Amino acid sequence: MTGNQRIERLLAGVIALLAGGAVLLQVVLGVETVQAQGRSALDGIILVFSYFTVLTNTLVAIVAGAGALLGQKDGFLTAPGTRAAVAIYIFVVGVIFAALLTGLRQMSGLTLAVDNVLHRLVPVLFVFYWLVFVPKGRLRWRDPLAWMLYPLFYVAYSLLYGALAGRYLYPFADVTVLGYGGALANGLVILAGFLGLGLIVVVIDRAMAPAKPA
Repeated sequence: MTGNQRIERLLAGVIALLAGGAVLLQVVLGVETVQAQGRSALDGIILVFSYFTVLTNTLVAIVAGAGALLGQKDGFLTAPGTRAAVAIYIFVVGVIFAALLTGLRQMSGLTLAVDNVLHRLVPVLFVFYWLVFVPKGRLRWRDPLAWMLYPLFYVAYSLLYGALAGRYLYPFADVTVLGYGGALANGLVILAGFLGLGLIVVVIDRAMAPAKPA
């Protein structure tokens, strides 16, 4: 194992521990909050894992953990396409938080620390990991269409969750304020953004690919 490979796997391990640890702490904090309202621990777990941020950080923990353990060995979790997709998802977490969600809740102490790890630190570290360490030149132009399945599922799930629970997780998906037309329009904009980011990632991947021998 070369020094570069050691650094790659060490960084992947750090990211996995940060993302996984922050998710676990968020579950504990969420369950405590929900139980204080007289609801069950299961309600708290479902609520926490209904957030795109938590689901995506869970994906980061799994994929980064695979990178730490397996390095560049072939497999679904270590495939360049899988890691590129997760980089896009967690990048969106960071961007949407910075643009739309910062300051909506007053937090302090452990809650604030966990929030910063989930929304700021992990996105920066995983995107850096993808840029520097994931092999380039292996993505295809059709890959972004497959990468949209996860955000498409989440948009549908968030609307269903809101309808059943009577509360919507994000203001840009709040049917009670925007109506279904407005919420669906926002969902389409978000999906278009994912597609656009996917195409940009393929461009970056090809631009950073090793030169082919003449």
